[in-house]
Amino acid sequence: MTQDWGKRTKLVHQGARRSQYGEVAEAIYLTQGFVYPSAEAAEARFLKAQADEFIYARYGNPTVAAFEERIAALEDTEDAFATASGMAAVSGALMAMLRAGDHVVSARALFGSCLYILEEVLPRYGVEVTFVDGTDLAQWQAALRPNTKAVFLETISNPALEVIDLKAVAALAHDAGAQVVVDNVFATPVFSRAVELGADVVIYSATKHIDGQGRALGGVICGSREFIRATVEPYMKHTGGALSPFNAWIMLNGLTTLDLRVRAQAAAAQAIAEAFEGDPRLARVLYPGLPAHPQHAIAAAQMEGFGTVLALDIKAGKEAAFRFLNALQVIVISNNLGDARSIATHPATTTHQRLPDDQKAALGITAGLIRLSVGLEDVADLIADIRAGLDMI
Repeated sequence: MTQDWGKRTKLVHQGARRSQYGEVAEAIYLTQGFVYPSAEAAEARFLKAQADEFIYARYGNPTVAAFEERIAALEDTEDAFATASGMAAVSGALMAMLRAGDHVVSARALFGSCLYILEEVLPRYGVEVTFVDGTDLAQWQAALRPNTKAVFLETISNPALEVIDLKAVAALAHDAGAQVVVDNVFATPVFSRAVELGADVVIYSATKHIDGQGRALGGVICGSREFIRATVEPYMKHTGGALSPFNAWIMLNGLTTLDLRVRAQAAAAQAIAEAFEGDPRLARVLYPGLPAHPQHAIAAAQMEGFGTVLALDIKAGKEAAFRFLNALQVIVISNNLGDARSIATHPATTTHQRLPDDQKAALGITAGLIRLSVGLEDVADLIADIRAGLDMI
């Protein structure tokens, strides 16, 4: 298929595989294994499978392959490997590329499970990790070493929405011979320019915006064909983190409306941020689309939009934040994001609960911080809901 299509056309058509029945919607190939016409054919396929030849669902599947091709085309990478969840993608990409004695430099501001992989899992196997303030280029420069194999960062951090200068960090990393691995969930595939800015490996939790409707878990690792097939695929197929065909089918259908959904959600997030900026009950409104955001200029330069997530920092602390959350009628309390439903999360007691207080403080995770993932509801209803919640604190 042509690679000259626009983004929305790719999201609808790229990677389509039709059976002899000519179905319009993608088929779900719910099969664990595949039949070979002969013993010789089985031997040849195990020796080297050709395009659209499959062996076992843990290695690959037609529905999964369609999703991989579509997301790779969208992200402008050569290939992709779909995984069982976003964290399977993060852990799989890092574990596949690293060995004992390697060094990783990572931004300190990360999702709790990502921190666990870097703080707890990798060091068990002899990988040293240095954490830096992701917004401070001097710290990145100072931390890089001859044995640094990778740098890792969230292009927009979870939950305090720091925006890292990806182009500058990538230049430093490449000069040191390291690969750049980014968790790009908050930037979304719609607004991402990660590959253009120097990312070598781009990771998404497909559970978030790609599904976008709270139905299924999934993840994906995007990168060069050599990295995906020679490094990631052997590790993933032997450790079992592959995406199920049914979930791949859900993700394929999610991709068809991704651009429309994310743009609408981001516009609503901007409107909400502007509506509550300066509210006396809030210490901060954090959203990269606000000119007052510390990295607003960087966000504007490296993304096509500012994302679907913002944060409200309630001055009066945890009890007030809980009163706010419990008063919400439209926005639901959960810990997912990127959903069609607006979701409010209290990171200090949920997603980042295990962090010591000093680390929470360093990351800007206060007792009053509320992460708000903006959905597809009428923005006037969301603003009214937030205002009513603030009135209860």
